[in-house]
Amino acid sequence: MKKLFHQLHLWLGLTSGLLVFIIAVTGSLYAFQEEITGIGKYHYVKERNESFRLPTQLGEVAEKLLPGKELHAVKYNGGAKAAEAIFYGYNPSYYFIVYLDPYTGEALKVKDMNKDFFRFIMQGHYYLWLPPQVGHPLVACSTLVFLIVLITGIVIWIPKNRTALKNRIWFRWKKGTKWPRINLDLHVVGGLYVTAFALIFAITGLVWGFEWFSDAYYKTAGGEKSLTYTEVLSKKQAIDSTLRTTEPLDKVWLLMQREYPDAASIEVHPVHSDSASIAANASQREGKYWNTDYRYFDQYTLHEIPAKNIYGRLKDADFADKLMRMNYEIHTGAILGLPGKIFAFLMSLFIASFPITGFILWWRKRKKK
Repeated sequence: MKKLFHQLHLWLGLTSGLLVFIIAVTGSLYAFQEEITGIGKYHYVKERNESFRLPTQLGEVAEKLLPGKELHAVKYNGGAKAAEAIFYGYNPSYYFIVYLDPYTGEALKVKDMNKDFFRFIMQGHYYLWLPPQVGHPLVACSTLVFLIVLITGIVIWIPKNRTALKNRIWFRWKKGTKWPRINLDLHVVGGLYVTAFALIFAITGLVWGFEWFSDAYYKTAGGEKSLTYTEVLSKKQAIDSTLRTTEPLDKVWLLMQREYPDAASIEVHPVHSDSASIAANASQREGKYWNTDYRYFDQYTLHEIPAKNIYGRLKDADFADKLMRMNYEIHTGAILGLPGKIFAFLMSLFIASFPITGFILWWRKRKKK
């Protein structure tokens, strides 16, 4: 059985090694995306004792700068930070953010996110820089193979006796220790301590990789809601009603601002069809997304419509819902704040070394034979 697991570990590792290396390296580079992209001056404004401009007002300014593009959302990031008008489209594909002074409506910068360095890194991590319909299955399958490699690695790591155990739980390098021994220890001993975290990265990555995996993961945790985001619809029959409200987007924004005075950010989404609802969300802490409140309002009456998926109010979320919401932060280490990101960065680099050290072990053994 151990020989079988060794062969699986070897050949699955060799076939998926390059892709695992790319996924791990791009993941480590993406770890500090928020901290680095937030350095630019256009992210900040002078805080004033004034009211913010309404979403429709900020949207009008931004739409003049990007004619023909569809406004996806307006996001407010607090009194000392710029507001964001987000433009997103699929066909043709585009992604722009217009940074605005929320007090005056002045445009500070128009940024093409498809040309952003971290967008490039993310495309590599998710799709290997291939078309999504090709790259996404490749990344998902590589992650699944990597999970099997990790499990087989645990099995073949188990030592035969106590002496072997001592050599596998820590590095026993002395002056003059040769490179082959160092390489072996990096792969075997290092693997012992990194595997637990690599399993977390692999499992949380597979949640995005395969629908069947995310469903099984969610249901095992006790989840009962839908994981698929479906648009919450307004009632069309209210179009001709006297209850129809004017400037609904602004009214939803004012309601969210009133109900979440201490929110780190509030985002509202304009509607683009007669049946769409106005989506809004409020994030309680900067850099944390799992505890965001997602809310939906009928565009004609502003009556709140409950969500039938996991993306609703936090108070309505059970353990399984919260676990799925936390998936991104667990995957990136952000669940533990900056220390967690630093740790995830280091672990990702170590994981990237496994295909290299493993290949060297195989190559040396093959050369000897």
